[in-house]
Amino acid sequence: MTRTEKAKAVKVLKKKFKNNDFFYLTDSSELTVADVNALRAKCYEKGVELKVVKNKLAIKAMQALSADRGFDKLYDALKGPTAIMFTETASTPAKIIKEFREDHEKPILKAAYIDTDVFFGDDQVDTLSKLKSKEELLGEIIGLLDSPIKSVLSGLESGGSTIMGLLSTMEERAES
Repeated sequence: MTRTEKAKAVKVLKKKFKNNDFFYLTDSSELTVADVNALRAKCYEKGVELKVVKNKLAIKAMQALSADRGFDKLYDALKGPTAIMFTETASTPAKIIKEFREDHEKPILKAAYIDTDVFFGDDQVDTLSKLKSKEELLGEIIGLLDSPIKSVLSGLESGGSTIMGLLSTMEERAES
């Protein structure tokens, strides 16, 4: 790789790291070409970009960004063969890894970067696969907020008819 190609690769990675709050560092070495292609297809289907990178270039790209992002915690995971899974939904790569490993031994999770939090090790795949998206969390919150309001309205409606019934009965008795 020439110096110009390396600079271009760092620039591309820097942009990816800057624009993605969620990415996974994986080891997919020892997979056959056909298996890697199948993994790429599965990722593409789910909106995840799989990119094989040189560790030094990834570190340079991370170092070029703000230190408050916490990328320095990932440097130790950038050893050996690395493929990065960039995503917009935190749990999707973990779900892909779990599903793909039903028939394969890899990819193995080295680390996951989830909105400045870092998860290390392959034992985190199950935990990460259960993370909910922002949309799912908002839906749950709205459902929780909506439930008491419906109960109050329902109570007022049923109570309203009871009160009206009582008033009309009392009015009829008063007239008699």
